[in-house]
Amino acid sequence: MIWLSPVCYGCPFLRIVIQDRHTEIQVRGDDMQGIRVGVVGAGLMGAEIALVFALAGSRVIISDRCDEALEKARKRVATIVDKGIAAGRYDESAKLALDRLSYCTGCTDLAGSEVLTEAVFEDQAVKFDVLQALAEISNPDTLIATNTSTIPISTLAAALPPDRRGRFIGTHYFSPVSRMPLVEVIPGFETLPETVAETRSLMESIGKSAIDVKDVPGFAVNRMLHAMIIEAVRLVEEGVATPEDIDMAAKLGLGHAIGPFALMDAVTSTLCVQAQEIMQEAYGERFRPPALLKQRVRAGFGGGKGKPGWLAS
Repeated sequence: MIWLSPVCYGCPFLRIVIQDRHTEIQVRGDDMQGIRVGVVGAGLMGAEIALVFALAGSRVIISDRCDEALEKARKRVATIVDKGIAAGRYDESAKLALDRLSYCTGCTDLAGSEVLTEAVFEDQAVKFDVLQALAEISNPDTLIATNTSTIPISTLAAALPPDRRGRFIGTHYFSPVSRMPLVEVIPGFETLPETVAETRSLMESIGKSAIDVKDVPGFAVNRMLHAMIIEAVRLVEEGVATPEDIDMAAKLGLGHAIGPFALMDAVTSTLCVQAQEIMQEAYGERFRPPALLKQRVRAGFGGGKGKPGWLAS
């Protein structure tokens, strides 16, 4: 099977940080010792999802089609642990978690996993290919989760054989996963109640706080987020305030750790437009991407590391 993606699997998608202080995941020793976990997608999200499981005691395999992405993931998780120890968030035993991580290309080595998480690029066709591959190599009772941030779980469940859909669920983490405690737990139409209960327990065991969310496009957090982003761009379109002042208002008036324009620059306006178009299809005009946002993307002002966006770098 050929997996198609514009880049390696581990591309970050839209997440928001809305707390003044992050909560560091604590090392839990043997809480999940013996649980075998597989994560497909070695980018910002996938690498840190793997790390929090390893910190909780699991042996984890990170899979990606791209050796370069795997090497970046290896360096990223090591840096997170080192900085966490230096800051007093972890003790020295956190380094043992790095020994519980292994890396591979393809999905074959994930065959014995009891928990599998898909964390690849937010593209339905790519996710379908990955989920089909995971269903082929895993046991019937394996829990398969997706970290999609906008695509309905029941839509993705269609990639799986009917007898596997009861063990399929959405677990939407937030970046940085190693420090943000929230996970949206989203059952699909055919997800079994016991799968939901098991997933909530699993999230608790890795130090996460889970909320139950209905299976709708964008779920809960991203619907709130994009309503704010769209209105923020409209304020700029109407000349009400500058991006810099709106970001200051979000931080000093609403208590957000980052303003909407700095956030768009970090995750790229391109991905914001993509998310909004998915939700516009579901909910109509209230999520239509603003004309100015789309114009800036087309003009090359989409943001991203080292690239022009809304704010001066």
